[in-house]
Amino acid sequence: MSARFTDRTVLVTGAGSGLGRAIALAFAAEGAKVVTAGRTAESLDATVALIEAAGGTAAAVTADVSSAGSTRELVRRAVELFGGLDVAVNNAGVFRGGGHSAADLPLEDWRTLLDTNVTGVLHALQAEVGHMRANGGGAIVNIASNLGPHVRVPGLFGYQVSKAAVSAITRAAALDHIGDGIRINAVSPGAAESTMSLRPGETEAEREVRMKEQSPLGRISSAAEVAAAVLYLASDDAGSAVGTDLVIDGGVAA
Repeated sequence: MSARFTDRTVLVTGAGSGLGRAIALAFAAEGAKVVTAGRTAESLDATVALIEAAGGTAAAVTADVSSAGSTRELVRRAVELFGGLDVAVNNAGVFRGGGHSAADLPLEDWRTLLDTNVTGVLHALQAEVGHMRANGGGAIVNIASNLGPHVRVPGLFGYQVSKAAVSAITRAAALDHIGDGIRINAVSPGAAESTMSLRPGETEAEREVRMKEQSPLGRISSAAEVAAAVLYLASDDAGSAVGTDLVIDGGVAA
């Protein structure tokens, strides 16, 4: 294992489970001091325990990215804990409104999707950039989705719109802030090793059968594969990647 992130502080939102936890573990394995963030302390503590059991360094900070104040405090605490902020991964997101068309999507679901998936990313970017541009720059990776910016399917209107917005935010912010020494990119996973990719009532075995038909690759992406894409974009190896939206979906959007 390389150590591309030794002595760097990395903030990962939505790090209590799924892809966020895998991303946090991957950064810690490469030497980073990881701040795990999310709304549930118990799940964050479990992620930190996994990192520490593997010999890594991490801390947990509860925060809600839908609140600008909570997100600013999160970044302040990350800097306080480990002395700076070099990399941020804006992974926190929610899924609502499955099965609803544009005309039928409940407005409560729409607001929840926008508050977390879109405004939450903006809150995070503003707090992260505010620190990074005053301290020599950094790298930010937003987690979007193949659904929305790259492929569309019926019945997922709200989620797809919110993730298309994340892709657009990423590219626009990347141009705004590369002059500040901050590289901003996105990763757009397809169906991956996460409960979010399971349909209602679907088992992992049933998902495996479904993906053999739906994915050119014939399977879901592993959490480690998605994490590897995030680490690449955050690393010095991707020094000229600016405003990239890297799709990791086994060819579904090809």
